[in-house]
Amino acid sequence: MSIEKVIVLEDDPIIRTNLENFLRRQRLDVASASTLAEARDFLGRDNFDLIFMDMRLPDGNALELLKELQTRPQRPLAVVMTGFGSVESAVDCMKNGAFDYLIKPFSTDQIEFTMRKAQEFTQLVKVNQFLTNEGEDSEHELIGRSPAMETLRALIRKVARTQATVLIQGESGTGKELVARAFFRESPRAAAPFIKMNCAAVPENLIESEFFGHEKGAFTGALNKREGRFELAHTGTILLDEISEISPAVQAKLLRVLQEREFERVGGNRTIKVDVRVIATTNRDLQQSVEKKEFRQDLYFRLNVVPVYVPSLRERRDDIPLLANEFMRRLGRKHGVHTKGFTDDALRTLSAHKWPGNVRELQNVVERAVIMCGENGLIEAEHLGLGLAVPPPDTAFSGSGDLLSMHEAEKRHIFTVLNVCKGSRVKAAKILDLSVRTLRNKLGLYNGTLVKPEDETETDAEDAEAAEK
Repeated sequence: MSIEKVIVLEDDPIIRTNLENFLRRQRLDVASASTLAEARDFLGRDNFDLIFMDMRLPDGNALELLKELQTRPQRPLAVVMTGFGSVESAVDCMKNGAFDYLIKPFSTDQIEFTMRKAQEFTQLVKVNQFLTNEGEDSEHELIGRSPAMETLRALIRKVARTQATVLIQGESGTGKELVARAFFRESPRAAAPFIKMNCAAVPENLIESEFFGHEKGAFTGALNKREGRFELAHTGTILLDEISEISPAVQAKLLRVLQEREFERVGGNRTIKVDVRVIATTNRDLQQSVEKKEFRQDLYFRLNVVPVYVPSLRERRDDIPLLANEFMRRLGRKHGVHTKGFTDDALRTLSAHKWPGNVRELQNVVERAVIMCGENGLIEAEHLGLGLAVPPPDTAFSGSGDLLSMHEAEKRHIFTVLNVCKGSRVKAAKILDLSVRTLRNKLGLYNGTLVKPEDETETDAEDAEAAEK
């Protein structure tokens, strides 16, 4: 919960006692003050989330304290109470930072409404600290029309509307976070917080605090109370990215949250209950991690309620042109570059690449190509930085349909083999039944620079020797 510690600053003992009792029934810690001096003393010794303050007090006016609170880095929300309300007074209080303004006598329903607004506002402010600007919605869509992607979309539509825990598995760069966001957007919790936690990016000694929060003074440097990611995700969804990276000790505590939906902050004894939907991702085979005793089996079962596999780019090659053109459009706009499209050779090169980095690698390659393309706006194979271009399937014909010369056919065949060998001249020479030196000389002829024996480097000689062996 976001509101826990409250000050009631009221000189009327009956109003003060009634308000204190009501707040304590809500399981809140309440400090009682009848003067500005007492309230300042509480604020100097601890951090509070909310303060109800009477407008007129024995030692001053609530406006004085409101102005003082604006200078504090950690300040409570302030609700002003008065029996002499006016529009001018309310406006003055709001200008000086008051969250709400109540006119006496007020009912418990009014207090409940004010508390609910304060809870929602406080959570919203804290959640925003963890959110980044996501840009256009289209940039977070799942792009692709391949059978594998249509199957994935159908699964998301079916499971998103439930409250089931989801475990998303797939290679790095396949778009697991985009899949998680799709589950969130299509769920009944779409209007609630979506909190991401990258388990691999947080030091082990801090991950428990990031998950569950900490109390003031829980450890060196804990100067204030801090809500954890689970608490901020209350009523919404939490994404545990790279879940396989958390330690066994934290795994045990995470298991309890999944089972009971409750926890305590580091250094605290207050049990906090949360209502969250959990989505986890990993690029490892968690079943193997369980067998190796690296991951708790019971936690794996809790996470793996609905297993989701995100296909690699190699399993959805039909989507490569669609993805490449979409990335070209976005990145051209980002860098202020006018692009017309990819040449046929460029598209063949993209389709032939093995894509160990999957969609993330494709996006990086397209970004480089957009930056490097010529003034005509066409992206050539050479702009991709993936090695030599892949020739047309039938190497006996040119692009216009004319038969190629022996020299041109040989050149294209050599380039094809080099591309398959990822540029390794030693491996290509073996396939072509040539010496490395002969292959190097042919490449030199194609580039107009014949390699002479005296020009060979020590590495060239070693390559040639390796090929002969």
